Amino acid sequence: MHTISKYIIGFLLAFFCINVVYAQQEAMYSQYMFNTLAINPAYAGSRNVVSATALYRNQWVGIEGAPSTQTISFDGATSNKKVGLGFQVFNDEIGISKTTGAFASYAYRIRMDKGTLAFGLQAGAALYTANFSRVALNPTGAPDVSFAQDVRTVQPNFGAGVYYNSDKFYLGVSVPQMLGNTLNNNTNISSSRLIARQYTHLFIAAGYVFDINKDIKIKPSVLFKGVQGAPLQLDINSNVWFFDIFSIGLQYRTEADIAAMTEIQLNSQIRFGYAYDRSTTRLADFNSGSHEFMLRYEFGSAKSKLLSPRYF
Repeated sequence: MHTISKYIIGFLLAFFCINVVYAQQEAMYSQYMFNTLAINPAYAGSRNVVSATALYRNQWVGIEGAPSTQTISFDGATSNKKVGLGFQVFNDEIGISKTTGAFASYAYRIRMDKGTLAFGLQAGAALYTANFSRVALNPTGAPDVSFAQDVRTVQPNFGAGVYYNSDKFYLGVSVPQMLGNTLNNNTNISSSRLIARQYTHLFIAAGYVFDINKDIKIKPSVLFKGVQGAPLQLDINSNVWFFDIFSIGLQYRTEADIAAMTEIQLNSQIRFGYAYDRSTTRLADFNSGSHEFMLRYEFGSAKSKLLSPRYF
C-alpha cells in the first residue's frame, strides 16, 4: 500500500474513532432510489408486491480499509394494501470498525385519489465493533492507551418517515435513526471518555417520471441529506428508461462524487442495477472509484400481470 494511503487511513481512524464525530454516519448508497427502505421505513409495501433487494457497495477501491457495505431487505403489503411491512439487515465496515444490524419497519398506508400516503416507523439494533488493538503502531514507541482496548457495543435505535407515491411521482421525508447513542472508551462510567456519538440524519427524497414517447422515459430524482456538524449534501440524478426494460443514468453528489448508473429488468421478477462512482475531490488520486451492485426479486410477479411498470 502506498505511504500516502496509510496516512489517509490513519487520518480517518483518528478523526472518526478517537475524537467526537460530527459527520455523515449513515451508510451511503448511490442507488438509494432502488433501495429506499434503507432510508425511509414508510417505503415498506409501496410497490404492492413482496420483494427482496440485495445491495453491495465497495467504496474507494485501492485504499486499504475503505468502506464496504452489504444490505438485504424484504418488504411487502398486506392483502388490503393498508399496511406495509419490511425487514432489513446490513453490514457496514470501514477500517477497524464494523456495524452490523437489523431493523423492522411498519407503514400505515392511506389510499388517495392518485397515489398513496404512508406513515412509517422502524426499530432495531446494531452491533458496533472497533478493533483498536489490531492497529499497527510504532513498535519502538510507548504503548498508546487509546488503542489498548477494543470496543464492542449494541446500539438500539428507531426511526420514522412519511412517503407519498403514485405511478409517476414520489416524495419522502425521513429520520431513520433518532436516538443519539454514545460510544465510550471503556465500561467504567466514572473514568470513561466519550469518543463518538450518533447524530440524527434527515433525508428528503423526490422523483418523477416524464414520458418522452411510448418507448422512452426520463426519471429525474434528488436526495437531500442533512446531519449536525456536516455540510448539507444533495444527490442529483437522472435516469433514461428505454422500452421499460433498461435504463442509464448519471448522478452528481455535491462536493463528493459523480456516478454512472444502469438498471435492467431481466424478467418480470428480477431487476439488476450497477453504479460506478468517481470522487470529485483529491481522493480520486488514491483510488480507482467505487462499485455498487443491486439485485431485486419480486415474488409472484410472474403469476400476475402488472398494471403499470414500477419505477420506484
